[in-house]
Amino acid sequence: MIEVALRHRFPGFALDVAFASPGVGVTALFGPSGCGKSTILAAVAGLLRPEAGRVAAGGEVLLDTARGISVAPERRRCGVVFQDARLFPHLSVAANLRYGLRRAPRGTAGPGFGEVVELLGIGGLLRRRPLGLSGGERQRVALGRALLARPRLLLMDEPLAALDAGRRAEVLPFLARLRDAARLPILYVTHALDEVDALADRLVLLEAGRVLAEGPVEALAARADLPALARRRDAGALIGCTVLAQDDLRGLTRLGFDGGELVVAQRPGLGVGARLRLRLRARDVAVAIEAPRGISMHNILPAVIEAVAQAGEAEAMLRLRIGPTALLARVTRDSVGRLGLEPGMAVFALVKSIAFDHAVAA
Repeated sequence: MIEVALRHRFPGFALDVAFASPGVGVTALFGPSGCGKSTILAAVAGLLRPEAGRVAAGGEVLLDTARGISVAPERRRCGVVFQDARLFPHLSVAANLRYGLRRAPRGTAGPGFGEVVELLGIGGLLRRRPLGLSGGERQRVALGRALLARPRLLLMDEPLAALDAGRRAEVLPFLARLRDAARLPILYVTHALDEVDALADRLVLLEAGRVLAEGPVEALAARADLPALARRRDAGALIGCTVLAQDDLRGLTRLGFDGGELVVAQRPGLGVGARLRLRLRARDVAVAIEAPRGISMHNILPAVIEAVAQAGEAEAMLRLRIGPTALLARVTRDSVGRLGLEPGMAVFALVKSIAFDHAVAA
């Protein structure tokens, strides 16, 4: 368990946060630039001494200003990965990795050199120097160096922010593999929802130095009462699914989720039983008060309106319930009035099979 409670003031900005994260998995610190995400990581790592606060990891207190405790940064065993890889340019990739291994405390368990090299797919880079690597390759080496130091927790400060879309897509699967293999608590700073979708187990939503909400990422994604999420154009629910069938002839994949099924454009390479997580954007969900006929949409899902929230001057956000699973639907306020949409009303959620342009392995 990671416990964080911090208070600190800068000119024109005050940080006052408290949250906890489990002993394994990824907790994403999410919010706009300037909301305090990186400051939190700096305080956890010991790179910033807050005016007041407490940080504990795995039962060990790293910081407690009330008791005068402040463990030195080098003794906190935090592996930190920044936007820029910060590799030693005069050393080879192998030497950079071994630098991390030399920093590992004696007697600590963790993956070995060869295991990390294989995990991150950097075997072919070992003799090269950082200046000859792509941005994505440098970040993978930085991840390996941090992991070989055998940290008690990993701190990642927007590690993909400096990469273009192609490089980000290259590195994300390796981050997911690292998450699953390392079995460490990870605090991951980002303002990109696709990174949250791909990696996060828990979400801490930040705004102006405060925690707006925290909890499992699927639960927060489907809340209509959080403007910081609900008013984004890519807002939507995250749905855990299982592949039920592949229809090669029709080019479709049938997925099961808790409460129903979805038909999507075929996702080759996924066998029956494979798990994945889909973001169903609110703007891709329509509602009908009667079962439609003669339409192209494959997915017509009986649902109940759970809440109606304002989402801008002309729009509203509907929270729909399909069994235990929640969806969001973005509609106009005119549609709410014209159709008489209100909590408790039975409707049909309409979803195109081609709406799912982002899916990640669960």
